[in-house]
Amino acid sequence: MTSPYRFNASHPDFDPRLFLKSLFDAAVAAADPVVGIRKHLPAKPKGRTVVVGAGKGAAQMARALEALWDGPLSGVVVTRYGYGCPTTIIEVIEASHPVPDAAGIVAARRLTAAISELGPDDLVIALVCGGGSALLPAPPPGFSLQDEIALNEILLSSGAPISAMNAIRKHFSMIKGGRLAAATRAKVVSLVVSDIPGDNPAFVASGPTLPDDGTRTDALDAIRHYALRLPLRMLEHISSPHADAPSPRDPMFARNSAHIIASASISLDAAAELAQKSGFQTAVLSDSIEGETRDVAYVHAAIVREIALRNRPFGKPVVLLSGGETTVTLRGAGGKGGRNSEFALSAALLIDGMQAVVLAADTDGIDGSETNAGAFADGTTIRRLRSLRIDPRALLSRNDSYTGFAAIGDLFLTGPTGTNVNDFRAVVVF
Repeated sequence: MTSPYRFNASHPDFDPRLFLKSLFDAAVAAADPVVGIRKHLPAKPKGRTVVVGAGKGAAQMARALEALWDGPLSGVVVTRYGYGCPTTIIEVIEASHPVPDAAGIVAARRLTAAISELGPDDLVIALVCGGGSALLPAPPPGFSLQDEIALNEILLSSGAPISAMNAIRKHFSMIKGGRLAAATRAKVVSLVVSDIPGDNPAFVASGPTLPDDGTRTDALDAIRHYALRLPLRMLEHISSPHADAPSPRDPMFARNSAHIIASASISLDAAAELAQKSGFQTAVLSDSIEGETRDVAYVHAAIVREIALRNRPFGKPVVLLSGGETTVTLRGAGGKGGRNSEFALSAALLIDGMQAVVLAADTDGIDGSETNAGAFADGTTIRRLRSLRIDPRALLSRNDSYTGFAAIGDLFLTGPTGTNVNDFRAVVVF
């Protein structure tokens, strides 16, 4: 057991990084799919029960469901390469994320086939979590996987919020926007781990089993607003009635239901409870922060400076927590790092020399396309980078935060966590 003095900010042996890691661990534990699924197990049907699922935590959700379900079960889920785990009954397919691949095409077809022959007496349990959009590529007729890859790359580099991305994605898909649920006559119960600010379950993984009110007009508005340069054929498709997704008011969805089984709010509350028990004043700033990563970092850092210099609006020692999903507008080619390491580096510039430590990490264990969950930053980060003749502003200019944190040993590495409630940011000021 960890000694109590480690989490006393006034003790000379206080380890702020170990403390922040304990908060991250508490947040991830609160998103354990077993806890949430147990609360929302549907009643057994007269007929068959078939499981489908997609996302970076789908395999762990499938394993949890197997442990909790008392009765016959079958199904298939898709997760990211390296994110699978042993299951007894439910098949796990691995595919590429964040760039879709042919394995994802196969997975989308397998999920659809698994439920397409079911009838009104059967039950579909859909396990949905973040990452499902990329893992379920299903381009419209006349388009290819390469077209969906091109769209995905445009969206990921745009700086658009996840809600706008999903509005566009669901109008260029044969499985998103409720279309998977529309492929069966069975009742569909969706169990959702939310990685979406605001926790609208229909936005998670672009809602394969959950239609929403977004229209192609909304998609076109997002394309114009974020100045997305889509190929003409793709734009023509999204503009046409063929792109229309099912309406949530369609009678075929009347029996269906959805439950949020884990979310950023639940996880941040768990981290806050641990921080408070450790004797820290704690403030959850928000569980649904969106916007350009470096701008969000500057706002967080401004609050930290106010606390460090003037002991307001919170007195030291204090822990600040926040969640949500920020975005990164790519400014150059060849940079390495995701939104969380970019957040940490951006914040480091403004807290230079201060008694504060930042942890920014993705709760699924992977920040962007690299192997780290995120990074630590503190009042010495900038000095240590410059001592190695690394210019932190130059790193930011080319979105290359990973390289800087790797050089000073401040990457935060967890491996796949088995869940995904999006960004976790914690700052301790002491």
